[in-house]
Amino acid sequence: MGVVARYAQQLRASLGEIAASGRPRIPGVARHAPGGRLAVGVVPRDAFDRVLLARQRGEVWMMPGATLEDVTAGQAAAYRDPEAHRGVALVLAAGNVASLGPNDALCKLFVAGKVVVLKSNPVNDYLVEHWERALKALIDEGVLRIVRGGAEAGAHLVAHSLIDEVHVTGSDKTHDAIVFGPGEDGARRKAAGVRLVTKPVTAELGNVSPIVIVPGAWSDKDLHYQATHVASMLVNNAGFNCLTPRVLLTWRHWKLRAAFLHELECVLASIPTRIAYYPGARDRHKRFLGAHPGTHLIGVDDDDRLPWTVVRDLDASRHDDIALNVEAFCGLMAETSLDTVTVDQFVDAAVEYCNDVVWGSLAVTVLAHPRELRDELIGSRIEAAVASLRYGSIGLNLWHAWSFAFGTTTWGAYPGHAVTDIQSGTGVVGNALMFDRPQKSVVTGPFRSVPTPPSFATAAHGSAAMRRFVRFQLDPGLVSALGVVAAAAR
Repeated sequence: MGVVARYAQQLRASLGEIAASGRPRIPGVARHAPGGRLAVGVVPRDAFDRVLLARQRGEVWMMPGATLEDVTAGQAAAYRDPEAHRGVALVLAAGNVASLGPNDALCKLFVAGKVVVLKSNPVNDYLVEHWERALKALIDEGVLRIVRGGAEAGAHLVAHSLIDEVHVTGSDKTHDAIVFGPGEDGARRKAAGVRLVTKPVTAELGNVSPIVIVPGAWSDKDLHYQATHVASMLVNNAGFNCLTPRVLLTWRHWKLRAAFLHELECVLASIPTRIAYYPGARDRHKRFLGAHPGTHLIGVDDDDRLPWTVVRDLDASRHDDIALNVEAFCGLMAETSLDTVTVDQFVDAAVEYCNDVVWGSLAVTVLAHPRELRDELIGSRIEAAVASLRYGSIGLNLWHAWSFAFGTTTWGAYPGHAVTDIQSGTGVVGNALMFDRPQKSVVTGPFRSVPTPPSFATAAHGSAAMRRFVRFQLDPGLVSALGVVAAAAR
């Protein structure tokens, strides 16, 4: 729950700044980004961030045409005109990550200015008593209620006259069942563009998340570090994340392509497989294996666990491949290579492939060695790639999941999906600085960190460091911050 605690602290800081000056303070530099967009620095926010998130940066890119004056004038709208934002929001929580429901509720409460009903997903019903204890002050104040129930309870709440808006974290099918109704009747309404539920619905609906690997002359240490980086993304929460990498995009002529994939599988072999707890995981896994015989299976496969799974060498021209169009939602990723003449052409082709072929628009990560970033031609293409990728969150040498975890960045689909083709969703959460016109967030980090980040699955003292990180978020201070640094350094 460290992510929840951090987000609460970011909101607390914003509320203090609103009380003092009417809006949250933008902590970083505002700069002009390509496409007529303003990018504002939001990570690091304070001195503790500069130590604990050393060399990590986060920006929120605004919609084209917005000036700094527009951005600051639009901040904290719910506090400038509370009556206009009054209402009750229903948050239909995800069934996978424990932090999603509480974070979404906090966003609706403190950024949108709503009273909130938070309904747990049945998969996560066991968390309700913990959420109630953690959020007791809000419950006692009468601005939050947490309820249990399945699809029937959700449908009742969505239709309730006292509910003014809905936020759901789930799949695009869940969104369509809410907006257009279930079954054949719902399909007919969707085809006709006729909504059953007309109240506002925001949604975070997943993604076939790509990782673009810019080729370079990587050392053995580089290969091992980035293989561990990607493996850690896959195994987090046993692969049951909307932000889990699903497609690795490589250059067909990269001399280290086979070496990287071999190193990735070696790292995965060192990580114990985990219980496949999410409903339907084994059936989804079988469906992918049926489409791709010869897939590499790594680790224990028994009644409770699924093996880590790597589908190698997809045919990049097969745009209808299941691995490019369906979120596996288990510990599975695929790899495909693009055949271009030069590396700079590969970067351009990868952007086009991510934008136009791979399903969804939630999040993407680009991994590039500093040598390529400094290269006049390749570096300029990588910079253009970050600007051109149509994703709500983009990571450069840092897993895009940090855009969710930082709290001051935004998390959600790239804006513009039609309600009849919702893909990764609509609207954002996070956004602790309360911007009214964000387009996407960009997070960056070093190509290699020393010591090994405690978030890596293979970090020897990772759990101890992360526990200390949670303690720091609950009670920020110099002593608790030093405890995090000491645990990570070990």
